[in-house]
Amino acid sequence: MYKKQNNSDSQVLCNAVVEGMQEMKAQEIVVLDLREISGAVADFFVICSGESSTQVEGIASSVMRYTRQELQERPWHTEGKGNSEWVLVDYVSVVCHVFYKTARSFYDLEDLWADAKRTNIPNLN
Repeated sequence: MYKKQNNSDSQVLCNAVVEGMQEMKAQEIVVLDLREISGAVADFFVICSGESSTQVEGIASSVMRYTRQELQERPWHTEGKGNSEWVLVDYVSVVCHVFYKTARSFYDLEDLWADAKRTNIPNLN
């Protein structure tokens, strides 16, 4: 399970996003802490993979449902639900990226934001 750190509203939201991902057995969850990166577009990126387009969509839906139920948070913007290869759920301070495995390796966000503090979340299954 993800070790929770409750030191800011964005950290609490980040924790909830991870838990929403874990509910749908998301794979290779990575949290990138962007708070120390100048020019970063958010405080956190939370990235994960799904095994199928159905699972990718399910993970994104789970994140939105979990954050709404636990924190009464709704995303500012969502993108990609049509093809379900990369679904982005944007909460402004926390941006959730749910990838189909091949799309994740193609875009390689972890390498793009390599300066960020990285936390790998163990798979639950």
